[in-house]
Amino acid sequence: MGQSTLTAPSDTLARPRVSAGSTLRVLLAVARKEWIIFTRYPTWVIAIIVWPVIFPLGYIFTAKALGGPNGASLHAFERLAGTSDYISYIVMGTVMWMWLNMTLWDIGFHLREEQMRGTLESNWLCPVPRLLMMMGASLAKLSTSFIFLILTVIEFRLVFGVSLVRGNVPLLLAVVLLTMPSIYGIGVMFASLVIRFREANAMVFLVRGLVSVFCGITYPLAVLPVWMHGVAQFIPITYAIRDTRAAALSNASFAQVAPDLAKLGAFAVVLPVLGCLAFAYTERRARRTGSLAQY
Repeated sequence: MGQSTLTAPSDTLARPRVSAGSTLRVLLAVARKEWIIFTRYPTWVIAIIVWPVIFPLGYIFTAKALGGPNGASLHAFERLAGTSDYISYIVMGTVMWMWLNMTLWDIGFHLREEQMRGTLESNWLCPVPRLLMMMGASLAKLSTSFIFLILTVIEFRLVFGVSLVRGNVPLLLAVVLLTMPSIYGIGVMFASLVIRFREANAMVFLVRGLVSVFCGITYPLAVLPVWMHGVAQFIPITYAIRDTRAAALSNASFAQVAPDLAKLGAFAVVLPVLGCLAFAYTERRARRTGSLAQY
């Protein structure tokens, strides 16, 4: 019998090249599709409205109880945290945690949702780089993140009497902008791992649990053992939480938090690159094993 003429797809077909204009069209088309799906089910907005109020309450009530009558024990907290305003301290940590949590669910679960809808295979047959599709989805989720942050600022002011936009506002914005690439880089890595292992819930619970323990979202890092301090240094949310508190509560200057900003900048470069590498590996493996249709 003659040798089969069937061959594997060439790299040109597997990795299509597109112009700058086509790149923009792909990004906007995917972002528009995700935004239409989001607005088609408007009840999702309820979670964005409710969670910023509900989530910090448990920690605030616990802190109030531990503070004793008339805050008699708050001096110990003030000595470690540098402030006696434990409500502002807690809500500024929880808002960063909620942002990461929302990104893990939205971006990290994006490919799995496409798979469950039955559209992942057809979308990946389009002659465009798959990473652009992922970036387009991230662009849509970025808009929902801005809505979440704006609503959070308003609700914290109305419900808790806490203003997140105070102190050194330019520094606060700089910290948020430097943290954004890290969070979305983690989200893209998660999206890739979900396709590989076909499971999102357990990994999201694991990562957000580690962040809540090691990053000090509700308590000063000084209360943690030394080895936990070492782990916290490798998590970008640690610096984001610490610097937002320094900017808003202590009116810190750029010079005072410069080492942390440098580390956030390094994370902002490294984590998106790792996310892209993880996605490229997942894409190659999916083509080789045909795992896109596996559930």
